[in-house]
Amino acid sequence: MATILITGANTGLGKYTADRLQAEGHQLVLHARNHGRAAEIKAERPDVHAVMSGDLSSIAETKALARQANEVARFDAVIHNAGVYNQGERVRLTEDGLNDDFAVNVLAPYILSVLINRPRRLIFLSSSMHTGGRHDVTDLQWQERPWNSYQAYSESKFYLTMLAMTFARCWPDIICHAVDPGWVPTRMGGASAPDSLLKGCETQAWLATSESPQVLNSGGYYHHKQRQQAHADVFNEARQAMLFNKCAQLADIL
Repeated sequence: MATILITGANTGLGKYTADRLQAEGHQLVLHARNHGRAAEIKAERPDVHAVMSGDLSSIAETKALARQANEVARFDAVIHNAGVYNQGERVRLTEDGLNDDFAVNVLAPYILSVLINRPRRLIFLSSSMHTGGRHDVTDLQWQERPWNSYQAYSESKFYLTMLAMTFARCWPDIICHAVDPGWVPTRMGGASAPDSLLKGCETQAWLATSESPQVLNSGGYYHHKQRQQAHADVFNEARQAMLFNKCAQLADIL
């Protein structure tokens, strides 16, 4: 039995991943954005180990979530499932003045990965869209360009995939992978999304628990349990260092 933290576990892929892992007998700690959503999880899953809440768009709340997680359990795996897609006509800023897509999809997983007592595995929910957008790790907050929601989301998934590959390279004692779950019918993906929601959660659950040699080979980018080729730029060590340094500075983790 593994002890696993899943962020954004109240709906969509996070919920279905929790269903799958709970059915397999694993011990779960689940995260929701606020107390109301956390209460819904508790009511639905009274037998989970713990439920925590925290707004991942807030640096302070994300740090507090990491501290709480360390008090609750020592994790075998952390699945960074939570994500947002701002499809508005202008950039949406967080309380810290950051682009919301970047804050939730990139900075929060960085903070949690660094501050939570190091688990055996880190799983990052990426997207095939990570190949779009700019890859030069500049203008992360969209201060120099006109807002483009599609490009901003694509870039956030590129940076997230780069984080996964950086952790895989720099932390060889743990297993890190990125996952493209497909275009699935969640609130973000929309009801007309063509891929299976059930199939979309299989890979991250498998990567979090399997002892197969394939899974134990860190640094993969997966779609439906098949290792795929991520964009070559996510392996650029100079850009990895720039992104890590920017995240560390923004989060005041030095």
